[in-house]
Order: sequence, then C-alpha cells, then structure tokens
Amino acid sequence: MDLTAWAIYTLTMKKIAVIGTGIMGSGIAANYLKHGYKVWVWNRSPEHAAPFQELGATVVDTPKAATAAADIVFEVTANDESSQAVWQGDDGILAGAAADKMLIASATLSVEWTLQLAELCAGKGFDFFDMPLTGGRAAAEAGQLILLAGGDKAKLVALKPDLKAISAKLFYFGPAGSGMKYKLVLNSLQAAHLAAFGEAMQLAVAQGLDPAMVGPALCDRPGGVLTQYAWGAYQANKPPLTFSVNWITKDLEYAHRMAEGQNSPIFEDVLKLYQTARAKGHGDEDWAAILKLYKL
Repeated sequence: MDLTAWAIYTLTMKKIAVIGTGIMGSGIAANYLKHGYKVWVWNRSPEHAAPFQELGATVVDTPKAATAAADIVFEVTANDESSQAVWQGDDGILAGAAADKMLIASATLSVEWTLQLAELCAGKGFDFFDMPLTGGRAAAEAGQLILLAGGDKAKLVALKPDLKAISAKLFYFGPAGSGMKYKLVLNSLQAAHLAAFGEAMQLAVAQGLDPAMVGPALCDRPGGVLTQYAWGAYQANKPPLTFSVNWITKDLEYAHRMAEGQNSPIFEDVLKLYQTARAKGHGDEDWAAILKLYKL
C-alpha cells in the first residue's frame, strides 16, 4: 500500500474507546492499537490505563471524554454497579454519546440492566449492542475473542469489519439483550462442566484409579477445550488467572435471576458450589479453583 492509499485508509478508520482495562478490555485496546486504530482508554484505576499511553493510546479522565472522541465505544467493566457508574452521570458514556456512534456493552451484566441500558440508548437515538465476550485471557490477548451479540442486525453487519481486529468469531442472537442472555446460559454450562469434572475426578480417585491416567482419558472422551482446560488446572497448584471465582459467581447469580421460576437444579447447585468456594477465600483465584473442593 503506497503512502497516499495508507493516508486515505487511516483517515477512514474508526476511532475506538475502551472503558475498562481489565483482562478483556486490555486485549481489545491492545489489538486495536496493533491494527493502527486510534484508541482512547479510561479505567477507574488510572494506573491500569497508563501503560496504553506508551502503546499510542490516549488516556482520558472520564468515560464521557473517551466516548466523545470515538466512533465505537466498548464498555468492559466488572458488573452491574460498575457498568451503571460509567454509562450514567455527567461524566458517563451517555453524556459523551451521539447518534453517529456505536455503543457496545461487552461486560457480562444482568439481563435487567442490559435491557434498561438498551432502552436508555434507544430513547436518545443511540445505536446500542450488548456484545459480551468469551475466550478468556489468551483470546483477548491474541485478538481471537468470540463476540456474542444482540441488537440491530443490519447495523451489526456494518460494524463487522471493525470487529475483526479483536475477534475470531461473531455470533448474533437477536434484539438487544439477546447476547447477554446467551452469555449467561453459556457461563452456566461452562461452570457446570468444571464442577462436574472435579466431581468425576473425585469419584475416580476414590475408586483407586490413577488420576494421571483418568485425566488424559477424559480429555479424549468426552473431550473438548473445557475438559482439557479443567485437566490442566486440576494438575496445577494455582492455575494462572483467566477468569476469577468472583466473576463466575457474579455471572451465575445473574443467570439465577434470569431463570427465576424455572426448574434449574443443576445450575442452582453449581451456583452454591461457587458461592462456597468464594466464602472459603478462593474469590480472587481462577475459576478452576472449584476443583479444589473435590480433591481428596
């Protein structure tokens, strides 16, 4: 690409704001910077956003300032409370938004708050997507996240080219709120799988089987990425943090609220297990710490 073509290309590139630079937000910001996008970042703890300035990002004092500068805004905070704080108020995302911007909630939030946020954006004429993420730290760092979207399908098509810098796949589930609903379904199933792996290994060891033989066999059948991850975590004294017990417990509590009135005994038991792990002091550890509850 010659210099003239490059200049035209960079002028037409969207500007990106990332609100929240935890594991996922950091990966999003870093990969957009790697692909030549201009990026604005904000984080509640400024020291966590500061490293992105050295990478070429603009670090700002408020979510409003980041939003005002950008075309596409990603909110990637921790929970409903932090999300409400950055979207609302005089310095929030909505205060800096305009009708020509794409506003995206990529945190894992409750369905209630997601739908309320969608209504707030619609009432102001803003384009909004709930687009939670999956894939963990490795996918975030590699720009290989899986995006789980809800919102206007036609407008999502227009957004797709600018999502390639951070993602490997994009799944669309329907109108606003649908992406978040699916994320809570997904995390419920994944948490149940981890817990079930721990229980299966406990049963195997209690019956005198060698865990070094059982683990690899389970990786073959039933197999799958999550079984392989669980086996690796089972062998480690302290698995590296990819997704904490606190975070998955929060997600399971949101899923429990979403499932009110339904018969979900397995998911309810898994929630109790993670609440127990949190109560025993494992909250800041990787979510695979659930396996410790089963080790003999």
